[in-house]
Amino acid sequence: MQPEPWLRGSLSGVHPAIAPLIRSFEMAREDLERFTEGLSAEQMWKAPDGVNPAGREIRHIAGSLDRLITYLEGRQLDEHQIAAIDQESKPGASRDELLREMTDAFARAEALLRSLDPDKLMEPREVGRKRLPTTAIGLIVHMAEHTQRHVGQAIVAAKLARKMRSTVPQT
Repeated sequence: MQPEPWLRGSLSGVHPAIAPLIRSFEMAREDLERFTEGLSAEQMWKAPDGVNPAGREIRHIAGSLDRLITYLEGRQLDEHQIAAIDQESKPGASRDELLREMTDAFARAEALLRSLDPDKLMEPREVGRKRLPTTAIGLIVHMAEHTQRHVGQAIVAAKLARKMRSTVPQT
């Protein structure tokens, strides 16, 4: 068994201040693949005891990364991104589809992070309609911690959904 991503050494060509975020994406992907393995689409979208479904949490990880990337690039959200927020809770996608959405979002984020000039990490950025102040490094740190928060929620939801009985009649 290999060590957790953050214990796998440095990443070639990646600034040491940015590499931990990329490693956090690796850990998120590995944890969600492991804890959702074998879950049906129905189980991915179960909301046990009022907990958000694992499917919603995984889709939110992908959507929020897209939005945070936009802010990191110094832009504001477009109409499509705002409309997509409401779609995060729409059930139906399979585990594989959800994990693919998340993996694609990680790949886009990683490509941007690898291209960042480390000398610009303290540059100001604005978030949301109120254009709240932060910095490039502030957004990068938030990408990591926000992703991990929702990974934890998805794991709990997946564990609870696995214990719930299926509502699909057996033939």
